[in-house]
Amino acid sequence: MTWTRLRPVLTFGLLALAGWGLLLAQKPFHQYQGQEYESFPIPSDWNAPFELTVARLQYPSVFNLHGWRDGYKQWTVDYPRSDRHFLTGLRRLTRIDARSVEQVVQLDGDSDIYNWPFLYVVEPGYWRLSDEQAAQLREYLLHGGFMMTDDFHGTVEWNNFLVSMRKVFPDRGIVDIDNKDAIFHVIYDLDDRYQVPGLQYLYSRSRYEFDGFEAKWRGIYDDHGRIMAAICHNMDLGDAWEHSDNPVYPEKYSALAYRIAVNYAMYDLTH
Repeated sequence: MTWTRLRPVLTFGLLALAGWGLLLAQKPFHQYQGQEYESFPIPSDWNAPFELTVARLQYPSVFNLHGWRDGYKQWTVDYPRSDRHFLTGLRRLTRIDARSVEQVVQLDGDSDIYNWPFLYVVEPGYWRLSDEQAAQLREYLLHGGFMMTDDFHGTVEWNNFLVSMRKVFPDRGIVDIDNKDAIFHVIYDLDDRYQVPGLQYLYSRSRYEFDGFEAKWRGIYDDHGRIMAAICHNMDLGDAWEHSDNPVYPEKYSALAYRIAVNYAMYDLTH
């Protein structure tokens, strides 16, 4: 066989080996124990073929942020019920073939995180990333990853969030996302956004927590104008997904939370 005829065969073989290596690099699904749910039913189709998986970041937490012993496993807040409802909403409201279960990922220096282009981070007001973790998150975002943060409130949590975020991007500012940005219009027109409260609203009748009086829709852009990090501050979209089947939680908040989820997921897939 001549080299001309052999080259396509070798090329195909190398591509096949590369694809197999990528599959081997993907960590298997694993359900962790959270603060609120020690066990949770796993959907029967959890291992079916899919086009999109939403990853949840496992991160190290700080303690005593508000003067009491908090911060333990904050990354698990609302997990996994919120994630499963989020994914169910994507599958019902769009043609996105989303996996029915989330993927917990770590910034541990290996390549697994790069397999999951949508990264959901809960309670980042408690996170404390090392220099190495921040560097890997920066590389993930600059190479096309998309991060959505949610469920952190007020000045204290914002300032702690910035400690790690400034390690990730010391040279990029966090800005308010303009209403005209595609992320608010890719599926639903979301000019009329409002603060989405957590479950505590049912007891306190307050939409805000601590001094987080106003919902903030912020972002960090790459050099091409793509939002790499969509920062939802002073709101709790996760609770709105988690309790969307709770008859006492107001439907209007869950409805907006799902529209935001749909837009952000579609934006990630198209930008």
